[in-house]
Amino acid sequence: MKSFRAILKGYVQGVGFRYYAMRMAQRFGNIKGFIRNLPDGSVEVVAEGPDEALESFLDSIKQGPSAAIIERVEVEWLPYTGQYRDFTVKY
Repeated sequence: MKSFRAILKGYVQGVGFRYYAMRMAQRFGNIKGFIRNLPDGSVEVVAEGPDEALESFLDSIKQGPSAAIIERVEVEWLPYTGQYRDFTVKY
């Protein structure tokens, strides 16, 4: 099991990014955590899950939905905590 925190910068708000990430978390299964918009216009994703599923999820959010323009992705790998029950959108 792994965990990461990613900050995605570029044109990532107002393009359905949060709901795209939710769909991807469901597709890869067992991905738990959250996604939220940040005041500076970036998007934060915190996710935990099985190694292979988490790597696939990260690859998918690096691409984002078709309307997004991702200029930079900052990823910090963290210890797995098991603190999340599902994958949610935070407001």
